[in-house]
Amino acid sequence: MMDRKRLFSLFALLFLFFIKTEAQGPMPGKYNTMDEKAIKHFESALNKYKGGDDKGALEDLDKAEKRDPGFSEVYELRANIFVDHRENEKAIEQYQKLFAHNPRPHWQTFFTCANIEFHTGHYEEAKAHYERFLQAPNMDPDMELLTRQNLASCKFASEAIKQPVKFNPVNMGPNINTNNHEYFPAITVDGNKFLFTRNFRVNGQASQEDFYCSEKKDGQWQMAQPIKELNTPYNEGAPCFSADGKILFFASCSEGRGDNDYGPTRRGYGSCDIFYCVWQNGHWSQPQNVGPPVCTSDWETQPSFSSDGKDLYFVRGHVGKNHMRENGHIYVSHLSDDGQFMPPVKLNDNINSPGSEESVFIHPDNMTLYFASNGHVGMGGLDIYMSRRQPNGDWGEAVNLGYPINTCIDENSFLVDPTGKIAYFSSERPGGFGGLDFYTFELPENLRPEKITYFKGKIYDAVSKKPLEASFELIDLETQKSLYTSLSDKGSGEFFMTLPSNKNYMLNVSRPGYLSYSGNFFMKDSIDKTKPYLMDVPLQPIDVDKVEILKNVFFETDKYDLKPESKAELNKLVLFLNNNKTLKIELRGHTDNKGDKKKNLVLSDNRAKAVMDYLIANGIVKERLAFKGFGDTVPVVANDTDEHRQLNRRTEYKITAK
Repeated sequence: MMDRKRLFSLFALLFLFFIKTEAQGPMPGKYNTMDEKAIKHFESALNKYKGGDDKGALEDLDKAEKRDPGFSEVYELRANIFVDHRENEKAIEQYQKLFAHNPRPHWQTFFTCANIEFHTGHYEEAKAHYERFLQAPNMDPDMELLTRQNLASCKFASEAIKQPVKFNPVNMGPNINTNNHEYFPAITVDGNKFLFTRNFRVNGQASQEDFYCSEKKDGQWQMAQPIKELNTPYNEGAPCFSADGKILFFASCSEGRGDNDYGPTRRGYGSCDIFYCVWQNGHWSQPQNVGPPVCTSDWETQPSFSSDGKDLYFVRGHVGKNHMRENGHIYVSHLSDDGQFMPPVKLNDNINSPGSEESVFIHPDNMTLYFASNGHVGMGGLDIYMSRRQPNGDWGEAVNLGYPINTCIDENSFLVDPTGKIAYFSSERPGGFGGLDFYTFELPENLRPEKITYFKGKIYDAVSKKPLEASFELIDLETQKSLYTSLSDKGSGEFFMTLPSNKNYMLNVSRPGYLSYSGNFFMKDSIDKTKPYLMDVPLQPIDVDKVEILKNVFFETDKYDLKPESKAELNKLVLFLNNNKTLKIELRGHTDNKGDKKKNLVLSDNRAKAVMDYLIANGIVKERLAFKGFGDTVPVVANDTDEHRQLNRRTEYKITAK
């Protein structure tokens, strides 16, 4: 039920505003009736309403209406009571009677009625009453702005209903949903683990939030199990995974338990903080507070971690008087090279509105942001929006997902799976298991994120086959921009990352004592972009006569000018030589067997020299370098197909001294 004190505060504010304007109906302090017995019944009803006796108030209002059906204040007070009990349709019916008996009531009545109609989906009626309210003289600028925003939403909603998007929600079933509340989902990039918050209820009241997780087997979600090592007698909620599923962020709130008391092992900074834990040796580590500058004395919640491991998105709101939360907005904190979170930055006005934002979700494509807001033009309440990252890195215009994905009620807890095809949301709609249930539906094509795949493998010693912890970097070949930098797992040597499937990439791997490794893979022209890209990386220990192919050094056909895409690879070679200052290498050029052999020999020699010249220009002393062209005399495979000939056209280096 609506907080009675907050309702009175709203009416008090409206009254203070409207006594400054000209009243259309009776003068303040007088009723729209001359029947004294009707007034007596009405005032009795008003006193009972203020005292919390709504049933008695309604009985007295019935008596007043029977005495004088034209007594318009009766219908307004009755409407207020119905609003308190969330019986909005009954409230609207009372306002219709009010307008029928008094077509010129106080101006604020049009605004109050329009708000109820707007949030109940009666958009045309709300639009008419907002427009009527805008005719009020001496309009307060803030009130006028709010009214025009709501009027714009009514117009949007009316058109959206005429052009519904495809929407066929399916309940996720008893392995996920119960008669409790289930909300705030998270899913791993491989799509095989579904983590969410379950809120247990006692006597119909929410009492305890815990984590549950379901695994997909043979295409079916299994019975969700509690994550016992993370669940406590306190509340845990709003989880999100890192791309590899090995870091879990979540929110915990201390309200009602004493200042910053998150449990015996968790330190807090404000009313709600963000925590994280790491999957190690088959278990989740003890949760740690992310800490300043992300967590403050305000409330921070609903984290979403980017798939490249560089950005933590979350919702921050100010804690006002009486510890009440004020509007939340979406922030992002960038992770520095040394693994520290930087001061958070509020996202631009395309995302954050004068209202409130919630439920932020950055898709693994790292280009599409989904969030809930009640401050943008929409259907009423919280709607789900999406925004795409622009070429300059800013977030573009918020796009409402449309009707009936969004309705006049709140929509929240929205998630899109890694494929971009399936969306998840939480709803307390008829036909469910009780409380908030999870539903899925196929997301319309125009609302989907960029297509992605994931890239995983294992780094190991090429000689001993022992798994290695090594640093790796993924680079966009076209832009030469570093997209992802991390370490492989210390115990298994495994690495994992997501990537848009419409680009070409270079992978660099390095570890002290080993030759650097580079590889490339081309997703733009891939026939099947939906399958994960798998690559194991053998690292060669540094030793004399070891040869390493520079797979990302490119030349134009029959030329020896280095293409711009080669710079990232060669800069890594410069770094490798600077980190191993005693090494000497020989740059070696090779061609396939097509064309004149003498020309191929000269071409391969010039290409090797071009690489050497680049290294010298970037600080490597000439005495450490040599070059040689071999033409087509040292193929790695037979020159019998175009694919094989491409492998034979290569540049490499050989360790000549260490």
